[in-house]
Amino acid sequence: MTTPAAAHPDTDSPLLVLIAGPYRSGTGGDPAAMAANLARLEAAAWPVFAAGHLPVIGEWIALPVLRSVGAGPTDPLAEQVLYPTAARLLARCDAVLRLPGESTGADLDVATARRRGLPVYHDVSELPHRARREDA
Repeated sequence: MTTPAAAHPDTDSPLLVLIAGPYRSGTGGDPAAMAANLARLEAAAWPVFAAGHLPVIGEWIALPVLRSVGAGPTDPLAEQVLYPTAARLLARCDAVLRLPGESTGADLDVATARRRGLPVYHDVSELPHRARREDA
């Protein structure tokens, strides 16, 4: 169920929006497939930004953390970094944009957001739009 844009009372301030969707799911660990999935997540960043908000993707934080210890997204350590990163981010986010596709992690993000009372959008057009302001 999508939360209507009008339900977010403070649209004068930009929302920090977690973009959630498939990253590792369905890739079989194929780096090219994961890169394509990340590109799909990143393609949603501009529309979120253009609506006046700040997009964030968990992998933008988790992947450098993994690289800092010589690991990658298919390393066993990834389970201890990818999901906890998203959970920590959701403690700071104002909303989730759930993109299509099967994804255990994105489904967990949606469940966490709903438990916390955060709006979950399924299309960028559902996000509240802010008037452009240079100071915000």
